[in-house]
Amino acid sequence: MIKFIHCADLHLDSPFKSRHYLSPSILKDVKQSAYYSFTKIVDEAIKEQVDFVVIAGDLFDQDNRTLRAEVFLREQFIRLEQEQIFVYIIHGNHDPLSIGVHTVWPENVTVFTDQVSTHQLITKNGQVVYLHGFSYQKDQSYENKVDEYPESTGNRGIHIGVLHGTYSQASNVKKRYTEFNIEDLNSKLYHYWALGHIHERAMISELSQIHYSGNIQARHFKEKGEKGYLLVEGDESKLQATFKPTQYIRFEKAVIETQAQGKHALYEAIQKFKDSVRTEGKAFYQLDVYVKHDDVLKQDEINQVIQLIQEFEENQTNFIFIEQLNVFFEQDSEIALANEFNDDILQDDTILEDALSDLYMNPKANRFLEPFSDIDKQALIERGEAILKRRMRG
Repeated sequence: MIKFIHCADLHLDSPFKSRHYLSPSILKDVKQSAYYSFTKIVDEAIKEQVDFVVIAGDLFDQDNRTLRAEVFLREQFIRLEQEQIFVYIIHGNHDPLSIGVHTVWPENVTVFTDQVSTHQLITKNGQVVYLHGFSYQKDQSYENKVDEYPESTGNRGIHIGVLHGTYSQASNVKKRYTEFNIEDLNSKLYHYWALGHIHERAMISELSQIHYSGNIQARHFKEKGEKGYLLVEGDESKLQATFKPTQYIRFEKAVIETQAQGKHALYEAIQKFKDSVRTEGKAFYQLDVYVKHDDVLKQDEINQVIQLIQEFEENQTNFIFIEQLNVFFEQDSEIALANEFNDDILQDDTILEDALSDLYMNPKANRFLEPFSDIDKQALIERGEAILKRRMRG
Protein backbone atom coordinates (compact mmCIF):
# COMPACT_ATOMS: atom_id res chain seq x y z
CA MET A 1 0.00 0.00 0.00
CA ILE A 2 1.10 3.57 -0.71
CA LYS A 3 -0.44 6.94 0.08
CA PHE A 4 0.54 10.20 -1.59
CA ILE A 5 -0.73 13.67 -2.40
CA HIS A 6 -1.04 14.98 -5.96
CA CYS A 7 -1.32 18.77 -6.28
CA ALA A 8 -0.39 21.32 -8.94
CA ASP A 9 -0.55 24.95 -10.01
CA LEU A 10 0.18 26.66 -6.70
CA HIS A 11 0.86 29.99 -8.44
CA LEU A 12 2.27 31.59 -5.30
CA ASP A 13 2.31 35.40 -5.55
CA SER A 14 -0.09 35.42 -8.48
CA PRO A 15 -0.97 39.08 -9.21
CA PHE A 16 -4.32 40.58 -8.24
CA LYS A 17 -4.06 43.83 -10.20
CA SER A 18 -7.79 44.23 -10.69
CA ARG A 19 -8.65 44.11 -6.98
CA HIS A 20 -6.96 47.30 -5.82
CA TYR A 21 -10.35 48.57 -4.60
CA LEU A 22 -10.66 45.94 -1.85
CA SER A 23 -10.31 46.87 1.81
CA PRO A 24 -6.83 46.18 3.24
CA SER A 25 -8.04 43.21 5.32
CA ILE A 26 -9.75 41.45 2.38
CA LEU A 27 -6.90 42.21 -0.04
CA LYS A 28 -4.45 40.72 2.47
CA ASP A 29 -6.52 37.52 2.58
CA VAL A 30 -6.58 37.38 -1.21
CA LYS A 31 -2.80 37.76 -1.47
CA GLN A 32 -2.26 35.12 1.22
CA SER A 33 -4.82 32.66 -0.11
CA ALA A 34 -2.47 30.32 -2.02
CA TYR A 35 -0.09 30.29 0.95
CA TYR A 36 -2.89 29.29 3.31
CA SER A 37 -4.06 26.58 0.93
CA PHE A 38 -0.63 24.99 0.55
CA THR A 39 -0.02 25.18 4.29
CA LYS A 40 -3.23 23.18 4.76
CA ILE A 41 -2.03 20.63 2.19
CA VAL A 42 1.18 20.15 4.20
CA ASP A 43 -0.84 19.93 7.43
CA GLU A 44 -2.94 17.14 5.94
CA ALA A 45 0.08 15.37 4.44
CA ILE A 46 1.51 15.13 7.96
CA LYS A 47 -1.83 14.14 9.48
CA GLU A 48 -2.37 11.42 6.86
CA GLN A 49 1.30 10.35 7.09
CA VAL A 50 1.59 10.12 3.32
CA ASP A 51 4.68 8.62 1.74
CA PHE A 52 5.32 11.56 -0.60
CA VAL A 53 3.87 14.67 -2.24
CA VAL A 54 3.85 15.28 -6.01
CA ILE A 55 3.68 18.87 -7.31
CA ALA A 56 2.92 18.81 -11.04
CA GLY A 57 4.24 22.24 -12.06
CA ASP A 58 3.69 25.99 -11.67
CA LEU A 59 4.73 26.48 -8.07
CA PHE A 60 5.36 30.13 -8.87
CA ASP A 61 3.88 32.71 -11.22
CA GLN A 62 6.52 33.82 -13.73
CA ASP A 63 7.77 37.38 -13.14
CA ASN A 64 5.95 37.60 -9.80
CA ARG A 65 8.17 34.99 -8.19
CA THR A 66 9.48 36.35 -4.91
CA LEU A 67 12.02 35.38 -2.28
CA ARG A 68 9.10 35.22 0.14
CA ALA A 69 7.49 32.44 -1.91
CA GLU A 70 10.72 30.42 -2.05
CA VAL A 71 11.39 30.81 1.68
CA PHE A 72 7.80 29.82 2.43
CA LEU A 73 8.09 26.64 0.36
CA ARG A 74 11.40 25.73 1.97
CA GLU A 75 9.81 26.03 5.41
CA GLN A 76 6.93 23.79 4.36
CA PHE A 77 9.27 21.23 2.80
CA ILE A 78 11.31 21.13 6.02
CA ARG A 79 8.11 20.34 7.92
CA LEU A 80 7.61 17.38 5.58
CA GLU A 81 11.26 16.33 5.89
CA GLN A 82 10.86 16.12 9.67
CA GLU A 83 8.07 13.59 9.07
CA GLN A 84 10.14 11.65 6.49
CA ILE A 85 7.77 12.67 3.69
CA PHE A 86 9.38 13.11 0.27
CA VAL A 87 8.50 15.79 -2.30
CA TYR A 88 8.74 15.40 -6.09
CA ILE A 89 8.52 18.55 -8.23
CA ILE A 90 8.31 19.31 -11.92
CA HIS A 91 8.42 22.89 -13.22
CA GLY A 92 5.83 24.10 -15.74
CA ASN A 93 5.39 27.00 -18.14
CA HIS A 94 4.92 29.53 -15.32
CA ASP A 95 8.04 28.52 -13.37
CA PRO A 96 10.53 27.11 -15.93
CA LEU A 97 14.01 26.04 -14.89
CA SER A 98 15.53 28.89 -16.93
CA ILE A 99 14.21 31.46 -14.45
CA GLY A 100 15.87 29.58 -11.61
CA VAL A 101 15.17 28.96 -7.93
CA HIS A 102 17.78 30.50 -5.66
CA THR A 103 16.71 28.73 -2.49
CA VAL A 104 18.31 25.36 -1.69
CA TRP A 105 15.62 22.79 -0.98
CA PRO A 106 16.02 20.27 1.87
CA GLU A 107 17.19 16.75 1.05
CA ASN A 108 13.69 15.25 0.91
CA VAL A 109 12.91 17.29 -2.23
CA THR A 110 13.60 16.00 -5.75
CA VAL A 111 13.28 18.33 -8.75
CA PHE A 112 13.04 16.78 -12.22
CA THR A 113 15.40 18.17 -14.86
CA ASP A 114 14.42 19.23 -18.40
CA GLN A 115 15.08 15.68 -19.60
CA VAL A 116 12.62 12.88 -18.90
CA SER A 117 14.02 10.94 -15.97
CA THR A 118 12.97 8.34 -13.40
CA HIS A 119 13.36 8.49 -9.63
CA GLN A 120 12.93 5.46 -7.42
CA LEU A 121 11.41 5.60 -3.94
CA ILE A 122 11.07 2.85 -1.34
CA THR A 123 8.31 3.66 1.15
CA LYS A 124 8.43 2.98 4.88
CA ASN A 125 6.61 -0.33 4.39
CA GLY A 126 8.96 -1.43 1.60
CA GLN A 127 6.86 -0.60 -1.47
CA VAL A 128 8.94 0.33 -4.53
CA VAL A 129 7.66 3.38 -6.44
CA TYR A 130 8.98 4.80 -9.73
CA LEU A 131 8.21 8.41 -10.64
CA HIS A 132 8.76 9.56 -14.23
CA GLY A 133 8.70 13.17 -15.43
CA PHE A 134 10.47 16.29 -16.70
CA SER A 135 10.49 20.04 -16.03
CA TYR A 136 10.07 22.81 -18.59
CA GLN A 137 13.38 24.50 -19.40
CA LYS A 138 11.69 27.59 -20.88
CA ASP A 139 8.23 29.09 -20.55
CA GLN A 140 7.06 27.28 -23.67
CA SER A 141 7.38 23.56 -24.28
CA TYR A 142 5.63 22.56 -27.47
CA GLU A 143 7.78 19.50 -28.05
CA ASN A 144 6.00 16.31 -27.10
CA LYS A 145 8.23 14.50 -24.63
CA VAL A 146 5.60 11.90 -23.74
CA ASP A 147 7.31 9.49 -26.16
CA GLU A 148 10.44 9.70 -24.01
CA TYR A 149 8.69 8.41 -20.89
CA PRO A 150 9.78 4.78 -20.35
CA GLU A 151 7.27 1.95 -20.27
CA SER A 152 6.70 0.31 -16.91
CA THR A 153 7.39 -3.20 -18.18
CA GLY A 154 10.43 -4.82 -16.62
CA ASN A 155 10.35 -2.92 -13.32
CA ARG A 156 8.03 -4.30 -10.68
CA GLY A 157 6.51 -1.68 -8.43
CA ILE A 158 4.11 1.23 -8.71
CA HIS A 159 4.75 3.59 -11.63
CA ILE A 160 3.63 7.22 -11.57
CA GLY A 161 3.94 9.66 -14.46
CA VAL A 162 4.17 13.37 -13.67
CA LEU A 163 3.33 15.75 -16.52
CA HIS A 164 2.51 19.44 -16.99
CA GLY A 165 0.57 19.64 -20.20
CA THR A 166 -2.68 19.84 -22.14
CA TYR A 167 -5.11 17.01 -22.78
CA SER A 168 -5.83 17.08 -26.52
CA GLN A 169 -9.62 17.14 -25.99
CA ALA A 170 -9.59 19.89 -23.37
CA SER A 171 -11.64 22.91 -24.40
CA ASN A 172 -11.15 26.62 -23.68
CA VAL A 173 -7.38 26.21 -23.28
CA LYS A 174 -5.38 28.80 -25.22
CA LYS A 175 -1.85 27.78 -24.31
CA ARG A 176 -1.69 24.12 -25.23
CA TYR A 177 1.73 23.20 -23.89
CA THR A 178 2.94 19.58 -24.31
CA GLU A 179 -0.31 18.31 -25.77
CA PHE A 180 -1.14 14.63 -25.30
CA ASN A 181 -3.96 12.14 -25.77
CA ILE A 182 -5.12 9.27 -23.57
CA GLU A 183 -3.55 6.64 -25.81
CA ASP A 184 -0.13 8.28 -25.36
CA LEU A 185 -0.32 7.95 -21.59
CA ASN A 186 -2.04 4.57 -21.40
CA SER A 187 0.67 3.06 -23.60
CA LYS A 188 3.18 3.54 -20.79
CA LEU A 189 1.21 1.16 -18.53
CA TYR A 190 1.60 3.37 -15.46
CA HIS A 191 -0.62 3.05 -12.43
CA TYR A 192 -1.22 6.80 -12.13
CA TRP A 193 -0.60 10.02 -14.04
CA ALA A 194 -0.33 13.23 -11.95
CA LEU A 195 -1.15 16.09 -14.31
CA GLY A 196 -0.81 19.86 -14.00
CA HIS A 197 -1.53 22.99 -16.10
CA ILE A 198 -5.34 22.79 -16.36
CA HIS A 199 -6.91 24.59 -13.39
CA GLU A 200 -10.01 22.42 -13.34
CA ARG A 201 -10.05 19.10 -11.51
CA ALA A 202 -10.75 16.19 -13.87
CA MET A 203 -10.31 12.45 -14.20
CA ILE A 204 -9.21 11.85 -17.79
CA SER A 205 -9.08 8.07 -17.56
CA GLU A 206 -9.97 5.43 -15.00
CA LEU A 207 -8.04 2.65 -16.70
CA SER A 208 -4.63 3.91 -15.61
CA GLN A 209 -5.92 6.70 -13.32
CA ILE A 210 -5.08 9.90 -15.23
CA HIS A 211 -5.97 12.97 -13.18
CA TYR A 212 -5.75 16.74 -13.17
CA SER A 213 -5.84 17.87 -9.56
CA GLY A 214 -6.68 21.45 -10.58
CA ASN A 215 -5.13 24.47 -8.91
CA ILE A 216 -5.06 24.79 -5.12
CA GLN A 217 -6.63 28.28 -4.95
CA ALA A 218 -8.90 30.07 -7.41
CA ARG A 219 -7.90 33.56 -8.55
CA HIS A 220 -10.98 34.76 -10.44
CA PHE A 221 -14.50 33.79 -11.50
CA LYS A 222 -13.31 31.54 -14.33
CA GLU A 223 -12.07 29.21 -11.57
CA LYS A 224 -15.28 28.71 -9.61
CA GLY A 225 -15.86 26.16 -6.86
CA GLU A 226 -13.71 24.16 -4.50
CA LYS A 227 -9.96 23.81 -5.05
CA GLY A 228 -7.43 21.55 -3.38
CA TYR A 229 -5.54 18.30 -3.96
CA LEU A 230 -6.00 14.59 -4.61
CA LEU A 231 -5.20 12.04 -1.92
CA VAL A 232 -4.16 8.83 -3.69
CA GLU A 233 -4.12 5.46 -1.94
CA GLY A 234 -3.79 1.85 -2.98
CA ASP A 235 -1.45 -0.79 -4.31
CA GLU A 236 -0.23 -2.20 -7.63
CA SER A 237 -3.67 -3.56 -8.45
CA LYS A 238 -5.62 -0.33 -7.86
CA LEU A 239 -5.02 3.29 -6.87
CA GLN A 240 -7.93 5.45 -5.72
CA ALA A 241 -7.87 9.27 -5.86
CA THR A 242 -10.05 11.31 -3.49
CA PHE A 243 -10.44 15.08 -3.77
CA LYS A 244 -9.73 17.14 -0.63
CA PRO A 245 -10.65 20.86 -0.65
CA THR A 246 -8.14 23.28 0.86
CA GLN A 247 -9.02 26.60 -0.75
CA TYR A 248 -8.93 29.65 1.48
CA ILE A 249 -11.28 31.70 -0.72
CA ARG A 250 -13.95 30.51 -3.17
CA PHE A 251 -15.24 32.23 -6.32
CA GLU A 252 -18.92 31.49 -6.92
CA LYS A 253 -21.99 32.57 -8.87
CA ALA A 254 -25.49 32.56 -7.37
CA VAL A 255 -29.04 33.57 -8.30
CA ILE A 256 -31.75 34.63 -5.84
CA GLU A 257 -35.34 35.81 -6.14
CA THR A 258 -37.01 38.30 -3.83
CA GLN A 259 -40.24 40.26 -3.34
CA ALA A 260 -38.27 43.07 -1.66
CA GLN A 261 -39.48 46.57 -2.47
CA GLY A 262 -37.18 49.54 -2.05
CA LYS A 263 -33.44 49.78 -1.62
CA HIS A 264 -33.49 48.95 2.11
CA ALA A 265 -35.46 45.73 1.51
CA LEU A 266 -33.09 44.80 -1.34
CA TYR A 267 -30.14 45.37 0.97
CA GLU A 268 -31.69 43.09 3.61
CA ALA A 269 -32.43 40.36 1.05
CA ILE A 270 -28.81 40.32 -0.08
CA GLN A 271 -27.55 40.35 3.50
CA LYS A 272 -29.76 37.32 4.23
CA PHE A 273 -28.25 35.49 1.26
CA LYS A 274 -24.71 36.28 2.45
CA ASP A 275 -25.48 34.98 5.93
CA SER A 276 -26.80 31.73 4.42
CA VAL A 277 -23.45 30.97 2.75
CA ARG A 278 -21.07 32.53 5.27
CA THR A 279 -20.49 29.25 7.12
CA GLU A 280 -18.96 27.83 3.93
CA GLY A 281 -15.99 30.20 4.25
CA LYS A 282 -14.59 33.29 2.59
CA ALA A 283 -15.87 33.91 -0.92
CA PHE A 284 -16.35 36.31 -3.81
CA TYR A 285 -19.72 36.15 -5.54
CA GLN A 286 -21.32 37.13 -8.79
CA LEU A 287 -24.91 37.60 -7.66
CA ASP A 288 -27.99 37.92 -9.88
CA VAL A 289 -31.06 39.18 -8.02
CA TYR A 290 -34.47 38.80 -9.68
CA VAL A 291 -36.98 41.18 -8.10
CA LYS A 292 -40.53 39.85 -8.54
CA HIS A 293 -42.36 43.15 -8.98
CA ASP A 294 -42.23 46.30 -11.14
CA ASP A 295 -41.25 48.82 -8.45
CA VAL A 296 -37.87 49.45 -10.04
CA LEU A 297 -34.86 51.12 -8.42
CA LYS A 298 -32.75 53.75 -10.11
CA GLN A 299 -29.08 53.16 -10.76
CA ASP A 300 -27.92 55.47 -7.97
CA GLU A 301 -30.11 53.54 -5.49
CA ILE A 302 -28.61 50.23 -6.59
CA ASN A 303 -25.14 51.77 -6.29
CA GLN A 304 -25.93 52.67 -2.68
CA VAL A 305 -26.89 49.06 -2.00
CA ILE A 306 -23.67 47.82 -3.62
CA GLN A 307 -21.56 50.17 -1.54
CA LEU A 308 -23.20 49.14 1.73
CA ILE A 309 -23.08 45.38 1.15
CA GLN A 310 -19.39 45.62 0.27
CA GLU A 311 -18.48 47.88 3.20
CA PHE A 312 -20.23 45.48 5.58
CA GLU A 313 -17.68 42.77 4.75
CA GLU A 314 -14.55 44.73 5.61
CA ASN A 315 -14.21 43.28 9.13
CA GLN A 316 -15.99 39.95 8.71
CA THR A 317 -13.93 36.85 9.52
CA ASN A 318 -15.62 34.91 6.71
CA PHE A 319 -16.24 37.68 4.20
CA ILE A 320 -18.82 37.21 1.44
CA PHE A 321 -17.86 39.91 -1.04
CA ILE A 322 -20.42 40.58 -3.77
CA GLU A 323 -18.05 41.67 -6.49
CA GLN A 324 -20.69 41.76 -9.24
CA LEU A 325 -24.34 42.50 -8.51
CA ASN A 326 -26.93 42.32 -11.27
CA VAL A 327 -30.50 43.32 -10.36
CA PHE A 328 -33.34 42.39 -12.72
CA PHE A 329 -36.96 43.55 -12.42
CA GLU A 330 -40.07 41.95 -13.91
CA GLN A 331 -40.47 44.71 -16.45
CA ASP A 332 -37.06 43.91 -17.91
CA SER A 333 -37.02 42.10 -21.23
CA GLU A 334 -37.33 38.35 -20.94
CA ILE A 335 -34.77 37.93 -23.72
CA ALA A 336 -31.24 37.93 -22.35
CA LEU A 337 -28.68 39.89 -24.32
CA ALA A 338 -26.30 36.93 -24.16
CA ASN A 339 -28.81 34.85 -26.16
CA GLU A 340 -28.44 37.27 -29.08
CA PHE A 341 -24.89 36.02 -29.65
CA ASN A 342 -24.24 32.64 -31.21
CA ASP A 343 -21.50 30.32 -29.93
CA ASP A 344 -19.10 31.26 -32.74
CA ILE A 345 -19.19 34.92 -31.70
CA LEU A 346 -18.75 34.06 -28.02
CA GLN A 347 -15.71 31.94 -28.86
CA ASP A 348 -14.15 34.55 -31.17
CA ASP A 349 -11.42 36.24 -29.12
CA THR A 350 -10.68 38.82 -31.84
CA ILE A 351 -13.99 40.61 -31.19
CA LEU A 352 -13.20 40.99 -27.51
CA GLU A 353 -9.61 41.97 -28.26
CA ASP A 354 -10.76 44.72 -30.65
CA ALA A 355 -13.23 46.06 -28.09
CA LEU A 356 -10.72 46.15 -25.24
CA SER A 357 -7.46 46.91 -27.06
CA ASP A 358 -7.48 50.67 -26.36
CA LEU A 359 -8.13 50.05 -22.66
CA TYR A 360 -5.35 47.46 -22.33
CA MET A 361 -2.93 49.66 -24.29
CA ASN A 362 -3.47 52.54 -21.86
CA PRO A 363 -0.60 52.39 -19.32
CA LYS A 364 -2.65 54.30 -16.74
CA ALA A 365 -5.46 51.75 -16.89
CA ASN A 366 -3.92 48.38 -17.69
CA ARG A 367 -2.02 48.09 -14.41
CA PHE A 368 -5.39 47.76 -12.67
CA LEU A 369 -6.83 45.20 -15.10
CA GLU A 370 -6.90 41.45 -14.71
CA PRO A 371 -4.96 39.47 -17.34
CA PHE A 372 -6.80 39.41 -20.65
CA SER A 373 -6.85 35.60 -20.67
CA ASP A 374 -8.77 35.60 -17.37
CA ILE A 375 -11.76 37.54 -18.71
CA ASP A 376 -15.04 35.62 -18.60
CA LYS A 377 -16.81 36.70 -21.80
CA GLN A 378 -20.20 35.35 -20.78
CA ALA A 379 -20.07 37.18 -17.45
CA LEU A 380 -18.94 40.35 -19.23
CA ILE A 381 -21.97 40.24 -21.55
CA GLU A 382 -24.33 39.62 -18.63
CA ARG A 383 -22.78 42.54 -16.77
CA GLY A 384 -23.21 44.80 -19.79
CA GLU A 385 -26.80 43.67 -20.14
CA ALA A 386 -27.57 44.63 -16.54
CA ILE A 387 -26.00 48.08 -16.98
CA LEU A 388 -27.94 48.74 -20.20
CA LYS A 389 -31.23 47.79 -18.59
CA ARG A 390 -30.60 50.04 -15.60
CA ARG A 391 -29.87 52.98 -17.86
CA MET A 392 -33.00 52.29 -19.91
CA ARG A 393 -35.02 52.48 -16.69
CA GLY A 394 -33.53 55.93 -16.09
